[in-house]
Amino acid sequence: MKTNRILLFVSFIIVLTFPSVVSSQAIDKFVVVLDAGHGGKDPGNLGNGFREKEIALKVVLAVGKELEKHPNIEVIYTRKKDVFIDLFVRGKIANKANADLFVSVHCDSHTSQAYGAGTFVLGLHRNKTNFEVAKKENSVIFMEDDYKKNYAGFDPNSPEDAISVILGLEEYLDQSIYLASLIQDNFVKLNRKNRKVKQAGFIVLHQTVMPSVLVELGFLTNNREGKYLNSKMGQQQMSSAILDAILKYKKSLDLNTAEVLIENNDLIESEPMEFDNVVFKVQIAASSRKLMPKPYNFKGLDAISRTREGNLYKYFYGNTSDYNKTKSLVQQAKSKGYKSCFVVAFKDDKKVSLSEVLKTKPN
Repeated sequence: MKTNRILLFVSFIIVLTFPSVVSSQAIDKFVVVLDAGHGGKDPGNLGNGFREKEIALKVVLAVGKELEKHPNIEVIYTRKKDVFIDLFVRGKIANKANADLFVSVHCDSHTSQAYGAGTFVLGLHRNKTNFEVAKKENSVIFMEDDYKKNYAGFDPNSPEDAISVILGLEEYLDQSIYLASLIQDNFVKLNRKNRKVKQAGFIVLHQTVMPSVLVELGFLTNNREGKYLNSKMGQQQMSSAILDAILKYKKSLDLNTAEVLIENNDLIESEPMEFDNVVFKVQIAASSRKLMPKPYNFKGLDAISRTREGNLYKYFYGNTSDYNKTKSLVQQAKSKGYKSCFVVAFKDDKKVSLSEVLKTKPN
């Protein structure tokens, strides 16, 4: 937390020193793609007789209507009426528009009286619950023509397939987490039960190449929450929460503070993701020089290790069997100037494929 405070102070100095940069960024059109989940032949979930596709569309249109009042924001909808849109097409719409943000809106369901609002970003399923949520939303592809061709044989019922599609696609993860946290904070202010920011392998997020989030407004299957989400008041409040978060996100970009704010590691729910006999490290450098693995040689970072591969010495920071902890290690290394650092995996002291390790089942 001390590091975050220092970074925040530095960003404040940057904002005061370079006002011209702020002004030029604010002039550019900020493109937001709003995606109302389901539609047409796909009603989404029908908890308590309510229709997910209708509620999602009403909320999306309300958000878009207010965003369109800002001259420097362009709003694009994946659908504005009750039509069926393939998941991969939704992503294509956003990519073609070179969007700055992609926000997909849905409603959840459960066999119990579960309730609460949650926001998801693309990533590995932290637990079975997250996988089940993603599986329900991903199952829409079975309604699409040529889904096997469009998704290269992807099976939404397979945890292994769900993991494989998102490996290496976390380029925009930090920004997505930041936006998701703003949305989630606003939901909490509405006294919605906080189901937190989580990661899961949603196909619709996988198809996009920009910061993207998927919002679960709440559970239509919950008697009380279903009525709330189906009401004008509920839809107005939830759309206002999403709208406010998007505007705050854009403002942070205009002020050059987003990169600092997303350094906060407490934004996303974190659960251990440990693998037997596997150690994860962050590679920070490779050199022909043999350096002592001491903090004074690596900008103060400790827990440095070294290996030799051919004529090169490779240097690594950290050592953990919990893959989730590597995100914190990467952020720490980047804060010291190692911007191109990345995670590697070792098994029995030998480097192994990170993607292959992550396809196996963690403890």
